[in-house]
Amino acid sequence: MVEDPFRMEPMKLPVIGEELTDAIADLSASVATLGQALHPATARGLADLVRVMNCYYSNLIEGHNTRPRDIMTALKLDAKEGGQDGKVLVGMEDRDGAYRNLVLEAVAHIRVQENIDRMAAAGVLPEPASADFVKGVHQDFYSGLPRDMLHITGAGRDFYMVPGEFRSQEMHDVQVGAHIPPASDSVEAFMQRFAEVYRLEGGRMGGGILSMAAAHHRFAFIHPFADGNGRVVRLLSHSMAHKIGIGAHGLWSVSRGLARGHDVGLEGRGEYKRLLARADMPRQGDLDGRGSLSQRALAEWCLWFVKVCLDQVTFMASLFDLNTLADRLRRYVRLHDDKLPAVAGDLLVEMLMRGEIERGEIPRILQMPERSARRVTAMLAVMDLIEAESSRGAFHLTFPAVALEDLFPRLFPAAAA
Repeated sequence: MVEDPFRMEPMKLPVIGEELTDAIADLSASVATLGQALHPATARGLADLVRVMNCYYSNLIEGHNTRPRDIMTALKLDAKEGGQDGKVLVGMEDRDGAYRNLVLEAVAHIRVQENIDRMAAAGVLPEPASADFVKGVHQDFYSGLPRDMLHITGAGRDFYMVPGEFRSQEMHDVQVGAHIPPASDSVEAFMQRFAEVYRLEGGRMGGGILSMAAAHHRFAFIHPFADGNGRVVRLLSHSMAHKIGIGAHGLWSVSRGLARGHDVGLEGRGEYKRLLARADMPRQGDLDGRGSLSQRALAEWCLWFVKVCLDQVTFMASLFDLNTLADRLRRYVRLHDDKLPAVAGDLLVEMLMRGEIERGEIPRILQMPERSARRVTAMLAVMDLIEAESSRGAFHLTFPAVALEDLFPRLFPAAAA
């Protein structure tokens, strides 16, 4: 028998408290200034870095500690080889098969988010809460992965997951901790209700932020796919942020905050899953709403989620501030004064401000003869600090894995590099 989607009511909060109202207003205001001063080309380069960050922390939430350096290496190989025939794994032969699969999974995650960011920039991002969209995200993520990564076993289950398909058979039924999601034959009904309630077209930003927060939990509550729900819901939240106008061109994403929480250390890292589980709680008496689930727990979850988003926007704004980033670029050059003259820092800062610089301008900026300037740019390219699309093309900044802790402190844990 198909379950009634009323099981996940309330899906929105009928009353919004003052603290949540203020947090939503602060998030809306903060995100409006994130990256505002950046040149579009520089912003695109930083958005590439944010995708690696989002993937890293999303993996960490799933218990997979894939190093940013390995992810970035695999991305380069993927771009060079076109991502075909598993060639993305060339150069990682010293890794065991399980780890190499995780890196391949990371590349798939980044490519999906890159496509979401591209659609958002072009103004053609579909309605994120729709079944077609979330199925498409799941299919794009899993369709290129090795077949053994689609194998679901345990608890009497043994089958291969089909990318982009909701749970539909009794064998697909699951239990997540203490929570038993809707039975497989009820998933379509629950996701139809999900799409109706969390549709964002034409809504106000404040209401959209609240929908994004509530939808994150209710999607996890439904658990519509046999596997991959955590990754999909975090990409869903990223997509909803774009749709309601707080995506800031891909310069922030919520996964880092979800992985770290508010509290320091282990307590913070457990907040995400603990509060998700708490929001599964049944209604607690007549003063706790009129749905099947606790309205108070949903409000608590939404407030935490919005505060996490605000923390991340504030953090990324400080990290991407032009003046402080310029100082870190110059300091990084001074750390490598055995390879680079100090004026190379001025060149990097100029690229930061202008997005890209034609080769003919570089001798003037460096105040060097052309041959000497070519030696400096060659060394910057070897250090992966600059690159060009062609042998005659303009140079733009890049951000190598080895420089991440110096250029973007605390973006990743120090031990992750």
